[in-house]
Amino acid sequence: MAAEQTGRSAEQRRTRVTRIGVVTSDVRDKTIRVTATRQVKHPKYEKLLRRRVVYQVHDEKDDARVGDRVEIMECRPISKTKAWRLVRIIERAPQQPGGPR
Repeated sequence: MAAEQTGRSAEQRRTRVTRIGVVTSDVRDKTIRVTATRQVKHPKYEKLLRRRVVYQVHDEKDDARVGDRVEIMECRPISKTKAWRLVRIIERAPQQPGGPR
């Protein structure tokens, strides 16, 4: 029904952008901070440079922990800073001894 209202079918919807990154903060409720790092070559000197982007990601189940490698997907804006949601946890971080998590 929603596709009929906008005049688009499910086949016409553009593919959602996905990124892979590492969770750097999980303090807030249902929100994690994910850092995605990529390497680009300098146009003149051809040195490899590291570029990073920090995303605020919606984590409905509050499942991801610091150090986890995750896949995130672009979605509609959930809040002022959140427009990404957690798709899956690719790799769990090793448990820290003596930590509550």
